[in-house]
Amino acid sequence: MPITVTLDDMLHARRMTLTDLADAVGITLANLSILKTGKAKAIRFSTLEAICRVLECQPGDLLAFSAEGGEQDA
Repeated sequence: MPITVTLDDMLHARRMTLTDLADAVGITLANLSILKTGKAKAIRFSTLEAICRVLECQPGDLLAFSAEGGEQDA
């Protein structure tokens, strides 16, 4: 998928664990892990907003686009 999630990098920069973020955002660790590993097919804007609020970042800090990733499902 050409969209990658850079949540792991942001957590590392903030010296925060995935568990800490899950608690602060109010979503399950399992759902946050799916997002972090890039297995999520979608993210709610409310979830993205909450993550950005806690990490003090912009959505573009968490998501990256690479045209080289190609499209698997056409």
